[in-house]
Amino acid sequence: MNTAELKIDLIHRISELKDVAVIEQIKRLLDFELNDEHYITTDEQKQAVFSAQKEIESGEFLTEDEAEKEMQRWSEK
Repeated sequence: MNTAELKIDLIHRISELKDVAVIEQIKRLLDFELNDEHYITTDEQKQAVFSAQKEIESGEFLTEDEAEKEMQRWSEK
């Protein structure tokens, strides 16, 4: 399916939606994707990103499977 066909299919499927929450989620996604403005970060946000990158580089993270297992353990408590 090419881009034009995908757009037409999406337009048709969105027009069939009844759930307002789903429509709002689609709108938020489109608003985000189509926003040409640059996001300006604070020094604190930049530091948090830098720290997170360092943690990843040093292996201080959970895989998806590990995170799911940990969430499962938390929910059992």
